[in-house]
Amino acid sequence: MSGAVIENLSGRKLTVVVSCLLLAQLVCFLIGGLIAPLPSSVQTILTTVCQDDDMAFNDTSKWFWTRGENACTMQSSIGENVNLRSNPRAVLVFQMPLPRGNRPLDFSRWQQSLIGMLHLDVKLTPDAPVFPSGTVPLTLDARLAYSNKNAPGWHLLAASTEQRHLECEQTAPQMFACHPVALFELGSLHHDYYLLNIRLPVDSERKLNLHVDQVSEVTLTAIYQNGGFTKVWLSLKCIFAPTIAALVIWFWHRVHQLQRKPVLLEWMLLALAGALTLLNIPVELLSLFVDMPFMLLLADIRQGIFYATLLSFWLVFAGEHMMIQTESQKSSLKTYWRHLSAVVVSCVSLFAFDLCERGIKLRNPFYSVWTSPFSANIASGFITVAAISAAVYFLFLCFVVYRVMRNIGAKRSSLSSMSAARRLRYSGIIYRFQFLMLATLVCAAMTVVGFVMGQVDETQLKWSESSTIEINSAFLTGVYGMWNVYIMALLALYAPSHKNLHVEERTANGEEIEFSNFPAESNPSEISSLTSFSRKAAFD
Repeated sequence: MSGAVIENLSGRKLTVVVSCLLLAQLVCFLIGGLIAPLPSSVQTILTTVCQDDDMAFNDTSKWFWTRGENACTMQSSIGENVNLRSNPRAVLVFQMPLPRGNRPLDFSRWQQSLIGMLHLDVKLTPDAPVFPSGTVPLTLDARLAYSNKNAPGWHLLAASTEQRHLECEQTAPQMFACHPVALFELGSLHHDYYLLNIRLPVDSERKLNLHVDQVSEVTLTAIYQNGGFTKVWLSLKCIFAPTIAALVIWFWHRVHQLQRKPVLLEWMLLALAGALTLLNIPVELLSLFVDMPFMLLLADIRQGIFYATLLSFWLVFAGEHMMIQTESQKSSLKTYWRHLSAVVVSCVSLFAFDLCERGIKLRNPFYSVWTSPFSANIASGFITVAAISAAVYFLFLCFVVYRVMRNIGAKRSSLSSMSAARRLRYSGIIYRFQFLMLATLVCAAMTVVGFVMGQVDETQLKWSESSTIEINSAFLTGVYGMWNVYIMALLALYAPSHKNLHVEERTANGEEIEFSNFPAESNPSEISSLTSFSRKAAFD
């Protein structure tokens, strides 16, 4: 790209711009570490066992709850074993959220989402077969209801009969300690209270739970986003969204002032800024007023679009240059189709997986691809391929940057034959480009780490239990701020310079231009050799 601000900006002004951007980046980390709480909180709820003595055992209009008026009166001790043979009409009751002390609590719409993980131990019958891979099948008749402070009474939200394959370890004859299993996921916390009733049907005709004698130590782990973290996150979005949008308008206005069509790097930068603007729009604020159960899916789609655009931009950015290009050197996306196709295939496959997982959850919150070993293996394969692809992509990007840096070093030999003023100018441009390439590598590394951390769900990353700095929150807000700061820098520094615009206007008017910084003794072929680094050398 010719005539960019980064080429013509003075060293003092460039230092001020970079310092302000680095300060904004530091503030994002400090906000997450010192102000924001952990992104998620956890409540562990022990089950309360109620007895359903009505003939209509599967009546979905009948609910059992443990607190409040008309609560379940036939309760067994919390954590007591539930024998399915002698007590087939037992109902496992979980009422959320738990009270704190004697003060009842309710969910806030700022908490955004709710995930339920079920944990239990099972005892099998003596005639139970040996299940493969240490899994124990368990059929659950699960029903989820909601209630509000201004409209008491429980209302059905979702109901489903699900089978979970529990991964268990045998602790005694017929006794198995099982790992937690995903039970439900809500993409919106629009109501104040939630109630979960679980029945364990025993049916010889349908072969349901025939070999499960009893369950014990039944707990539900409720995971929800912290309202304080949501407020900090949306505050950052409300700041960055108009800032990036204004920079995009300013950048594109400058491009259209030129007497040429936008080049590939400008189109890609515009697409990247547009994808970030889409990600920055705080649509989550609407969930405070309207029930939007599709918010998790929408967030994944927006982030997927941004990731795809960002990864594509880095490949083009590493192959393009910021200096003068002739018409024969102009390129298009066809130049990078082999490398961009890998990004497209990876993003499309992840999108298809996410659409199957969270798309079906919009109709049935109890659905999960982890319910059977076959689908769980496929899901694990998708995540593994995504993580490996991210690592391979980063290594390939490092290789491309290395080839470009080496090519720039070869062009630096042309500087020795230039005058001191011209050599100083182009040396500065080369150093600025190298600094931006290194910043790109840092941004790519942080993005890959953030992606992998999101997949393994490291929600409790801390220095120590007594630490006052929330490292996970600082990392999330820091990476999000880094994306915005990085793209702000690209928009500001890669915008066409006014100096070149004045040169074009004066040339069009027939005025004579004095190139005080470009001595006449410099050979034009040297300039062409210096200002064009080879995309072919980087990508072939």
